[in-house]
Amino acid sequence: MIQLQTRPTDVRYIAIEGVIGAGKTTLAQMLTERLNAKLVLEKFEENPFLGNFYDDPDHYAFQTQIFFLLSRYKQQQELFQGDLFQRYIVSDYIFDKDKIFAYLTLQDDELKLYETLVTTIEKNIPTPDLVVYLQSSVDRLMSNIKSRGRPFEEDMPGEYIKDLNEAYNYFFFRYKTAPLLIINATEIDFVSNPEDFEDLMQQILRTDKAPVEYYNPKSKAKG
Repeated sequence: MIQLQTRPTDVRYIAIEGVIGAGKTTLAQMLTERLNAKLVLEKFEENPFLGNFYDDPDHYAFQTQIFFLLSRYKQQQELFQGDLFQRYIVSDYIFDKDKIFAYLTLQDDELKLYETLVTTIEKNIPTPDLVVYLQSSVDRLMSNIKSRGRPFEEDMPGEYIKDLNEAYNYFFFRYKTAPLLIINATEIDFVSNPEDFEDLMQQILRTDKAPVEYYNPKSKAKG
């Protein structure tokens, strides 16, 4: 992968990650507004196979995955164009996370074809200066999914979110590609509580972070 030009302590390209319902898009939008950043959002609503995938994942997993892969690749390539008037870039996904879904949903023969394609294109993807992983409980994720009322998510099984949550945790506990900040987001509400958002802002923009950090806002509040 390719690193955007920054000073050693700079955090310019920030990617927010998390399982469906973790709040990654909302946090990315809030950060963008505060930082006057360039916003890069995953265009899930443009995937014509997504609704069918939730109804019949075995039949539509490969089409859904390849559409997302190529869409994300196109977006990531646009980051090279840069923007002289915006200091920050904020995204609600990282390209690497595509593999989480692929390994969870694709059959062996489909996975071989997918891996061939990924190996060809992933070396041309810019690396974030910081990845923020919003870790949450399955109950909180399911509650957030239901409250936002997207039609194609209405019947999403809890077992799928549980498996996805475990896959995300496995992936990010071994993630080494970019500096990583893991945030326990189960008990915070950065949308309605300004103090929670300001706390996250402070943690994200710190320049003295270790390569991997775990932050528990609840523990800090109790302390």
